[in-house]
Amino acid sequence: MHTFSTLPLEIVYRIMDHQNERTLFCSMQNICRRLNQILSTYQRYQTLTTLDLSWNRIGAGGAQDIAGALRTNTTLTTLDLGGNEIGAEAAQHIANALRTNTTLTTLDLGGNEIGAEAAQHIANALRTNTTLTTLNLSENEIGAEGAQHIANALRTNTTLTTLDLSWNRIGAGGAQHIANALRTNTTLTTLDLGGNEIGAEAAQHIANALRTNTTLTTLHLWRNEIGAEGAQHIANALRTNTTVTTLNLSVNRIGGEIAQHIADALERNISSKMV
Repeated sequence: MHTFSTLPLEIVYRIMDHQNERTLFCSMQNICRRLNQILSTYQRYQTLTTLDLSWNRIGAGGAQDIAGALRTNTTLTTLDLGGNEIGAEAAQHIANALRTNTTLTTLDLGGNEIGAEAAQHIANALRTNTTLTTLNLSENEIGAEGAQHIANALRTNTTLTTLDLSWNRIGAGGAQHIANALRTNTTLTTLDLGGNEIGAEAAQHIANALRTNTTLTTLHLWRNEIGAEGAQHIANALRTNTTVTTLNLSVNRIGGEIAQHIADALERNISSKMV
């Protein structure tokens, strides 16, 4: 009886040809040394750089399999696991894989109910990972505590450029932690804090950070109940900030008068850039 250790190479390739990407990526690694060697020369595996498994109900077990594959894979650059309800424990396995993986640049974990504890594991991984540039943690109920962990990581991480924390109920406290991190972070260019009910006071902290931050170009603060007061703080910051090019303040009830203040700030902002 043949096994993977003794099957002719051509037959092993034929078996691989009939596997889907998830099976190829997760289930055919580390079965035996010979199969690992064959995988490394198999064209579909070599060229697999993007894997989208979003909304597939893979659950915690499937995510753990993915994490195991990430430890040794050297081709994948983009991974989407959004909407799979993987939970906190599986997210920790993903985080552990990020400590050793050196090729993944984009990771989408949106809508996975990972919570604050798993956010801490992700944050700890960000302290040592030097390849990930885009991270989506939206709709994960990380709260203010989880936002604080991510903010602490942003103080030392030097590779992450895009971060999505929308719909996470981080509130005013979480937003303040992120704002404090923006004062020292020099790599983040896109930040989405939409749908977090941060309020006017937290908007002021964000605005204060914009006065010193010189790298952020895109900021989403939609649906955050910042009102006229919060929008005024943002407008004041825009008078001196010369790097933000895209700002989303939709669904914040800022009113017509404050909208005019923002328009006036933009005029001065444009003038300063021209100078």
